[in-house]
Amino acid sequence: MHFRRWFFPLVVLLTLFLLPAILLGLAVMLTYPSLPTLDVLTDYRPKIPLRIYSAEGVLLNEFGEERRALVKISEVPEVMKKAILAAEDDKFYEHGGVDYLGVLRAAIFNFTSGGAKQGASTITMQVARNFFLSKEKTFTRKFNEVMLSFKIEQNLSKNEILQLYINQIYLGQRAYGFAAASQVYLGKPLAQVTVADAAMLAGLPKAPSTFNPIVNPKRAKLRQQYVLRRMHELHFISDQQLAQAQQQPFIPRHANQEFGSKSDYISEMVRQVVYDEYKDETYTSGLKVYTTIRHQDQQAAYKAVRNGVLEYDRRHGYRGPEGFADLKKGTQEEYLEEALQDASENDDLIPAVVLDASPSALRAYCKGGEIAEVGSEGLQFAQRALTGKVALNQRIVVGSIIRLQKTDKGVWQISQVPQVEAAFVSADPHDGAIHALIGGFNFSHNQFNRVTQAWRQPGSSIKPFIYSAALEKGFTPATIINDAPLTFDSEQTGSDPWQPKNYDGKYDGPMRMRHALTKSKNMVSIRILQAITPHYAQDYLTKFGFIAEKHPPYLTMALGAGSVTPLQMVAGYSVFANGGYSVTPYFIQRIEDANGKVLSQAKPAIAGDGANQVIDVRNAFTMVSMMGDVVKHGTAYRAMQLGRQDLAGKTGTTNDSTDAWFCGFQPTLVGVAWMGFDQPRSLGDKETGGGAALPIWMSYMEKALKEVPQALYAMPDNMVAARINDNGQRDPNGSLIEYFYQDGATADPSAPRATEPKSSDAIKDQLL
Repeated sequence: MHFRRWFFPLVVLLTLFLLPAILLGLAVMLTYPSLPTLDVLTDYRPKIPLRIYSAEGVLLNEFGEERRALVKISEVPEVMKKAILAAEDDKFYEHGGVDYLGVLRAAIFNFTSGGAKQGASTITMQVARNFFLSKEKTFTRKFNEVMLSFKIEQNLSKNEILQLYINQIYLGQRAYGFAAASQVYLGKPLAQVTVADAAMLAGLPKAPSTFNPIVNPKRAKLRQQYVLRRMHELHFISDQQLAQAQQQPFIPRHANQEFGSKSDYISEMVRQVVYDEYKDETYTSGLKVYTTIRHQDQQAAYKAVRNGVLEYDRRHGYRGPEGFADLKKGTQEEYLEEALQDASENDDLIPAVVLDASPSALRAYCKGGEIAEVGSEGLQFAQRALTGKVALNQRIVVGSIIRLQKTDKGVWQISQVPQVEAAFVSADPHDGAIHALIGGFNFSHNQFNRVTQAWRQPGSSIKPFIYSAALEKGFTPATIINDAPLTFDSEQTGSDPWQPKNYDGKYDGPMRMRHALTKSKNMVSIRILQAITPHYAQDYLTKFGFIAEKHPPYLTMALGAGSVTPLQMVAGYSVFANGGYSVTPYFIQRIEDANGKVLSQAKPAIAGDGANQVIDVRNAFTMVSMMGDVVKHGTAYRAMQLGRQDLAGKTGTTNDSTDAWFCGFQPTLVGVAWMGFDQPRSLGDKETGGGAALPIWMSYMEKALKEVPQALYAMPDNMVAARINDNGQRDPNGSLIEYFYQDGATADPSAPRATEPKSSDAIKDQLL
């Protein structure tokens, strides 16, 4: 009887305690050997995106599903480590992978609260889950997580585990790891984070979407304040540090502010080239591409295009609001944000809903939460839209969705998204290295790259190539050509009768060829093309990289009726700038793998060292001299505001002012600016290359050449500088100096030297 009294309780106790222990032991014995190996941790190779850098090594852009920037634990600031521990696992350096007290505390909280569940995952457990397990909430998954945590702790040091966590954890906005998140959210490297920054980043792992400071700045701020308090409680930061961090403002970065240089168009060009070579590895293997883009040049080009387009847009008036939000439903922030959700990001052109409006003042809610107060000065552009003098759909009233922009002085003003487009590209004329490329006003709105893809009429900017061809046929800058009206009947044109005109409608009679180019006289260009023949000119254009088929051999070629791209124009004008050599524009210096091994290196042909000489150096010098006068005295005279004597170039305005160009250079830099509508239509009667495109070029060159000393173009051998009179004749007492080829000069160097002597009289007749 005595035996029975203690036997059954003993069995019960054994059943309750020993059996679970045995079962747990069996589970461990069966599970542990089947756990995955830790090779993925010990040989950590995450998906690293394609990164594109400027020539100086500034990050321009990246492409890949995952944004990453790997850091060693020794490179992580102490304040960042402490913020992570405070937010996620303050006992990390004390437990063996599982925080039993934390588990117990979470269990008690979950039992007593009956509401939101509290987790107890350590950093080690999160590493196990992120690398090996799904996120399903089952007992089996949790058990495997604990087992893996033990295994990880046995094989890796605490610092190695923390390093994996810091590099692998997902933090929203496609950012994996704290280094990538620091760039995405703060625009700074992890090494530069403040206490407040670290707390904001450390608050993200719990719920990256909920605490995303770009999407939910208010929730992110609350989470940040919690992490700061935890850091203070754990004595990671002082009272003073807490107070300072709590007061530090956080301004969320918008997507289009993510990279310092506005380089989307050139980045897409790089991506396409790299993908053609490396296919899907492009986005995962950590390739690094160093471009020829100069960071400061790219910034200057971006601002030049933006300002040039906006200035044009302001000249042509306000078109009216983009839409309307019915504020009868309320003015709560959530509703206003919803009303603005379809308004696309466009750099500093901020979408806003008008809350109050009068002819003298306006108040508006800006996307993102800021309230803008616009005074009378900022309303001038849209003044008529604030009165009853315009159509209803053009009026600015309460609820109107408009665009606001801050001036350099921080004053709000009404603006609008332009309809016109523009492009700019610059390059080193000696090897073709592209230093800046802007393919349009806003890449996110339209990815069409106008530098490489827009085939447009060059207008008068093609004339230097026609004049260069004429020099090869015996013309000189002193050759006299008649600027007088011309008429061509249908028999001569093969289609409709043609009566070309000069842009200003004026005709100045016989003039020197130099003066004709300076003033961009159409009648002179046509007479020159008649003399050298359109077929000769068509073939000659190919020396500069132009495609013959894009320039049909008709007299309209003289006025730029063919088709070119801005990139072709850069290559073409480089021939003049570098002394007659053909260079090929390129934009990739080298490609490296993730370890820094160079996979490919550009080997450009250089003017004077491998590049083909396509025109005589004397021809190039003569054309530079003539185009220098275009800047000093002609249609591009505004460029003299830059205060340089070494600039040369040519304006271009097509028929009906559909395209506006300026192509210009200095011995070390060639730049091409274009403006027009994607669906060709007139820019306006008074819009010319000198008025619309030249300011873009000037704005860029002012910054790009700021530290570049002025250069001189040395006269080549076998040339002579001679005095001439106004009639282009050599005259020792002449007031003008002109350049001539020395070898083979005729008795009268102002007379055309025909390739065949018998044709010289015929040429003269055509010119006069």
